[in-house]
Amino acid sequence: MRILALDFGEKNIGVAVSDSLGISARGLMTLRRQSIKKDLQEIFDLTQQHEAGLVVMGLPLNMDGSRGPAAEKAEEFARRLKGRLNIPVTLWDERLSTRAAERVLLEGNVRRKSRQDVIDKMAAVVILQNYLDSRSNTGDS
Repeated sequence: MRILALDFGEKNIGVAVSDSLGISARGLMTLRRQSIKKDLQEIFDLTQQHEAGLVVMGLPLNMDGSRGPAAEKAEEFARRLKGRLNIPVTLWDERLSTRAAERVLLEGNVRRKSRQDVIDKMAAVVILQNYLDSRSNTGDS
């Protein structure tokens, strides 16, 4: 089963997908936010295209674990997404995922402009890989 991951933001949604064995994540794209209806439709189409059986969506908690406005917006989007899809949607703690993605890009000597173009997609990869790694550590499949 493939898993689709989302890094939900104000302007963009980073998207990553797992391999069919659920071992590794790869970046897919960055969706430019348009409207809730169009965003939900694009994600629905991606789940169909990649035959995803689960969507993992980053939950941007504060560093102390509390929920702020960004987390509330993500939770609302996840609720709407659950109503649109025929597959489960799981929220996953995404604290520091963007920083981790930025660090990977910096270590790869990716130029600033190029980093801005792919940071959301890379954050989705970090979210998904963390999720996949946690499943393999607990024996869940």
